[in-house]
Amino acid sequence: MSKVTVAKSAGFCFGVDRAVKMVYEELEKGTKVATLGPIIHNQDVVNDMQKRGARIISSVDELESDETVVIRSHGVGREVYEQIAEKNNRMLDATCPFVSRIHKIVSEKTKEGYFILIAGDGNHPEVQGIVSHCDQNCLVFKDDIELNDFFQNHYKNFGKKLAFVAQTTYNIVVWEKCLDVIPKDDPDIFIADTICSATDARQSDAAELAKSSDIMLVVGGRHSSNTVKLYEVCSRYCKTYHIENADELRSLMLPNAENIGITAGASTPAYIIKEVQTKMAENENLTTNQDEEIDFAQAIDESFKKIHTGEKVKGTVVAVNNTEAIVDLGTKHTGYVSLDDLTDDSTKKPSDIVSVGDEIELIVIKVNDAEGTAALSKRKVDEQAGYENILKAKEEGTVLEGVVQHVVNKGVTLTVQGVRVFIPASLTGLPRGAELDQLLKQKVEFIVIEVTEGRKRAVGSIKAVQNAKKEEAKAKFWESANVGDTYVGKVKSLTSFGAFVDLGGIDGMVHISELSWKRIKHPSEVVSVGDTLEVYIKDLDREANRISLGFKKAEDNPWEIFNANYNVGDVVKATIVSITSFGAFAQIIDGVDGLIHISQIADRKVENVKDVLSVGDVVDVKIIDIDTDSKRISISIRALLENEAEDEAEEADEVVYSTEEASDNEAPAEDAE
Repeated sequence: MSKVTVAKSAGFCFGVDRAVKMVYEELEKGTKVATLGPIIHNQDVVNDMQKRGARIISSVDELESDETVVIRSHGVGREVYEQIAEKNNRMLDATCPFVSRIHKIVSEKTKEGYFILIAGDGNHPEVQGIVSHCDQNCLVFKDDIELNDFFQNHYKNFGKKLAFVAQTTYNIVVWEKCLDVIPKDDPDIFIADTICSATDARQSDAAELAKSSDIMLVVGGRHSSNTVKLYEVCSRYCKTYHIENADELRSLMLPNAENIGITAGASTPAYIIKEVQTKMAENENLTTNQDEEIDFAQAIDESFKKIHTGEKVKGTVVAVNNTEAIVDLGTKHTGYVSLDDLTDDSTKKPSDIVSVGDEIELIVIKVNDAEGTAALSKRKVDEQAGYENILKAKEEGTVLEGVVQHVVNKGVTLTVQGVRVFIPASLTGLPRGAELDQLLKQKVEFIVIEVTEGRKRAVGSIKAVQNAKKEEAKAKFWESANVGDTYVGKVKSLTSFGAFVDLGGIDGMVHISELSWKRIKHPSEVVSVGDTLEVYIKDLDREANRISLGFKKAEDNPWEIFNANYNVGDVVKATIVSITSFGAFAQIIDGVDGLIHISQIADRKVENVKDVLSVGDVVDVKIIDIDTDSKRISISIRALLENEAEDEAEEADEVVYSTEEASDNEAPAEDAE
């Protein structure tokens, strides 16, 4: 009796599965659907869709106004999207994520000045779509022979950087040959790995099976590029037949064979593969007895693990894209886990959750035997485990982390390990009346204070964690703090008498007099809430839990600056800053004022200072005394006026002397007359 083996990765790929599912879902809703070309290279599926009301159109011009157009997994060029937008029809884009990735690559590389070389069939719709995203700045080559011709005749004088991509269903063996043709270590050559992982696995599995088989049956549409590639791959190792369905087996004159292998293209539903396998069994049973037939039928049935909705299963991740993960369940179902069923964290991508090769536990959400697909959920498994962890966290008071997802009535919500946690506004740690939106999308720490078992809901508190941290910080601070210690903190609030600074869970106060060497009326003249300050401890009152902080730096002391640059007898300009009954204070430099006593304002008696000086006046003064210890400076206008008077008197004496001298000199002249 012959041994019939089905390749491990035969049948629907996730891209085709996704596209087919998308169309059927719309048809079930009663939507008028038009697919831009056959949604799948399988006539049986296409016929069924048409029976259900779907139309196949070859161009956007054929669209009716009330139809929803579906772009198939092959993808389309940019101009098609523009045409659909102009017609204002609803559009569903079923482009395979692997194909979309190629569009992105070639578009970016074209903008960077690269010339794009595409390995593939120029007549295939996928390749035609890729060409459009290159702005026609490209060349499609069929195989390594055509690529070698390009390098032989054009490469030396081409003058452009080159970027290589391949059609997602391109023959892996041929691609390896192409890579041998491309020059190595050329910095102006970029090579992207764009053959989809499912295609890679399907061709590799088919090749391995063909090596150990006497004949191979490749099941899939005549126009399916990836099916044709499978036929080419298998033909290298054994006699190979390409059929579309089980009915075509009747017309084949299959030779006797001990080992028969079956593989299928990405557009071939699981039920067609199973029909072919069953037919092969029936053909073999013509030469075997009934007992063997029963045994073989049982063997076939047992080789396919059955799965049911609600069942917990294990699977191996075989592909990951931007929207879902594809899982091998060991059945003929293509298992897929959407992003929503992978995680409830909207900030995550599938690749952040799982990787190819991971073995994961899943819950079966829905099984579609007709399409050979199974919708799965990792999140539901995680939810159960998460619920148990949440209960344990509540009992042990464990601090948990989560990202706030929603602002709801009287609080916020987040989901941790699959469990929804509600945090009331009063327990968010925000001031009363504060906007809760500021917590949205923020990572927070909280403890669980209540769990509702029936609904698997929990209540948490951010405030409790914050308070615990504050108490811990306070205890740690008081254990180690000493006068003179330096800290970096943030200004938390301002009052008329100073600024409160957060030192990391505990507050200290910088008195207004410690904020600046200059006279200030309010702390806001120097600092603002949120500012980062370097402060030092001036005083500690452990009993009252009070911390006095200093901020002024010795090197900024204006008295040190003054003493270094000014002496008694210096004449300086000063600005009148205040007036009293006994004189006026004038600023010499920032932070240093001198007193002009009323007796020093003028060289005459002054009854009222304001009769002579006004605030803001800039006057010349002479420093007549410096009391460093008391930080007092006496300055005088009168001294300058008296100096001027003395100078004038000296000048007058000189004039008199000169006049008398001149008279003496003139006398002899008169006598001479």
